[in-house]
Amino acid sequence: MRRCALITGGSRGIGAAAARRLAQIGYDVALTYRTQRLQAEEVAAEVERLGRRAIVIEADLADPEQARALVREGAEALGGLDALVNNAGYVQRMDWQDISLEDWDRMLRVALTAPFLCAQVAAPYMKDAGFGRIVNVASLRAQTGAPHGAHYAAAKAGLLGLTRSLAMALAPSGITVNAVCPGYTATDINREALTTKPEAITRQIPLGRAAEPDEIAAVIAFLCSESAGYITGHTLNANGGMFLS
Repeated sequence: MRRCALITGGSRGIGAAAARRLAQIGYDVALTYRTQRLQAEEVAAEVERLGRRAIVIEADLADPEQARALVREGAEALGGLDALVNNAGYVQRMDWQDISLEDWDRMLRVALTAPFLCAQVAAPYMKDAGFGRIVNVASLRAQTGAPHGAHYAAAKAGLLGLTRSLAMALAPSGITVNAVCPGYTATDINREALTTKPEAITRQIPLGRAAEPDEIAAVIAFLCSESAGYITGHTLNANGGMFLS
């Protein structure tokens, strides 16, 4: 059966890997990007080589209207929407006392408000389809905090609360809502830290290494699959044992 998915922040890293994984299990895919159009188009081409349809959508998720519109655009282009992966985000490393109100507001708009708005628009399509999967990509820092990015940790922690709330609200419609909390992953966001202090990082990880994006994408694809139909409201940790719970 053909399924359709929307992945925010799908031009690189975990989002790009998730697009490939979802294509492998039968999803047509819409990917969003803010500045990396060429990379997004390359990911779309990979999806199409796997035999699935793919489209790319430019959007700044800090703008609520663009967040709403990208879901409608993706669903209309693909002919429906069965899965939403709220993956887009960014890291801003700074002491909490140096975070401006503008920094705080933009982080929450991208990492928490946009997933909420995307889910609001996506849910009716899923209800019409009689099938739905929402996966929110949070972070290890949602559970541990972050001295170098309090606004990031706060937004991601809020995303876990949103996940549980939407899971309760949407369960009667057969729509599951789950979160994934990656630890250190070999993406652009972590490249500097993994390059400048790799040993200090890997010492914190019981498995002794950072994750590859495809390992996180595999978790996302499972939660979007038929096999995960009885899992909802769950936060799945994929961090090599850094946070054991």
